[in-house]
Amino acid sequence: MWTKIKWGLRILVLLIVGLFLHYTLPQRDIVQVVNTYNRVTPIGGNWMFYGSEDTGTGAETSTSRDIRFIDAVYPDGSTMTYRNEDTGWFWPPYFKWDSSTLQAEATTSARNSAQWVAVTHYGWRMPIISIYPNAVKITPVEGPDTSLFPWLNLVIISFLLAAIFMIRRMWLQFLERMVDPTLSRAGDALGAVGDRAEAVQKEARGFLGRIGAWLNTWRAKKK
Repeated sequence: MWTKIKWGLRILVLLIVGLFLHYTLPQRDIVQVVNTYNRVTPIGGNWMFYGSEDTGTGAETSTSRDIRFIDAVYPDGSTMTYRNEDTGWFWPPYFKWDSSTLQAEATTSARNSAQWVAVTHYGWRMPIISIYPNAVKITPVEGPDTSLFPWLNLVIISFLLAAIFMIRRMWLQFLERMVDPTLSRAGDALGAVGDRAEAVQKEARGFLGRIGAWLNTWRAKKK
């Protein structure tokens, strides 16, 4: 039972980490930009999927915000809408401050109907809760068949795996050098205490036995 619980917790942690990385790490889409616009967007329970209010585009209140959007079309004809918000110094650490410049680049691309671009973004598009991926960069490409390898993601994931490996090694060394000897000494101390308690019990039983024998001799004399 405990083994199943441990494996369930491990799978849950891996799932949470995987979703976190999938949302945060940059992704690139090959698309054609077809429209750009601003829209006052209500922000409610989905606030965590939008930029911080003080780094947003024209933030006015905590419930609605003037946000830039970019409409695009994939080579297969399906569509995608990106938001275009500054991230500032907050998470995720893209340090994006140029949303107005990016909007101008997207507008220029939209006017050239033959231009294909790679939109670098993070986040998800989930209509049911009205969230959009945030575009952070637009780069012209040769055509819809352009293939892009996620080198940056590979480097980041490799760094994270190396960091996890090093932290695990440090933790195991800490356990081996500090915790295990302490527990061993504590165990020895407890063992010594147990031995001493057992010796005291034996002495007490011996003392009580001698008293009992002495009392028996007095009983015998009385008879």
